[in-house]
Amino acid sequence: MIHHENEIKIPVNGVILTGNLTLPPNSKGVILFAHGSGSGRFSPRNQYVAKEFNKARIGTLLFDLLTSEEEDEDILTAEYRFNIGLLAQRLIGATEWLKKDPLTNHCTFGYFGASTGAAAALIAAAKLPNDIAAVVSRGGRPDLASDYLSQVVASTLLLVGGWDTEVIELNRQAMEQMSAEKKLVIIPEATHLFEEPGKLEEVAELSKNWFLRYLIK
Repeated sequence: MIHHENEIKIPVNGVILTGNLTLPPNSKGVILFAHGSGSGRFSPRNQYVAKEFNKARIGTLLFDLLTSEEEDEDILTAEYRFNIGLLAQRLIGATEWLKKDPLTNHCTFGYFGASTGAAAALIAAAKLPNDIAAVVSRGGRPDLASDYLSQVVASTLLLVGGWDTEVIELNRQAMEQMSAEKKLVIIPEATHLFEEPGKLEEVAELSKNWFLRYLIK
């Protein structure tokens, strides 16, 4: 089934980011994953969601927004996890790289962002209005991208766990600032990480359907 799967190195603003690019046969779109702090391309949750996308012939790029040195430093100092501007720049750099790569330059692109990564995804989408067709935020903090929300033109799905009450309110407030097509779905009896039985499956299904609707037209 998998036509192309490999580890890639992406140079962005003086650093090298490592990612795993998977392209199923005839895939027309690629979703870039923007992880929250303390997570990365080896996160079992994100890998599960990516595989569900791949089954639907959607390509995926799972990559680390921070270098291993920055990750180590962030664990000690929390210096990078809320540097949303830096994370957004890295995401933009990776998108520009995919736009030039012969394997993916014909694709449309979307972002799947979790936690603080969702804010980075929305800022990047605002800055690349012609390139990003759709965004999904999983337990995200779109409020951290408040200065850019009105500029987002990509269709945006906000997924929040029903027990994540504070984040529900932050998502509601953020949605009011957005003029693009948008939808907030509250997944009942789920916490921030959607670790409860069956909840991550719901996240994957809702996200996949959103991308199939808006990414591959």
